[in-house]
Amino acid sequence: MTTATLRYPTIHIAFPKINWKKFCAGAVFVCFLLLIYYVWQINHLTQGTYFINSYEKQINQLSAEKKSLEVGFAESGFLGQVQDKIQALNFQKTTVVKYIQIPANFLAKAK
Repeated sequence: MTTATLRYPTIHIAFPKINWKKFCAGAVFVCFLLLIYYVWQINHLTQGTYFINSYEKQINQLSAEKKSLEVGFAESGFLGQVQDKIQALNFQKTTVVKYIQIPANFLAKAK
């Protein structure tokens, strides 16, 4: 038994020669640029966080001021009129409450 083999010419791919000094210098330069970009991103991220916190403090301060203004408006409106009327009628704050005692035989009986 015989085997037939085919001969193909070998393909030689010519890779370009790499200047390793230039390649390493370029890689270091790219790493340096990426480091600068990273620092820039972190700076903007912390700046945004600072702005968010300061705005939240302002919102809390304004909401507290709003509540106090609402209370003041309510007092100057209806409650203020009620307090003026109370003072005009000489009402006094109750300190002691006394209940009237009714004996059991004074109650009406249902038939």
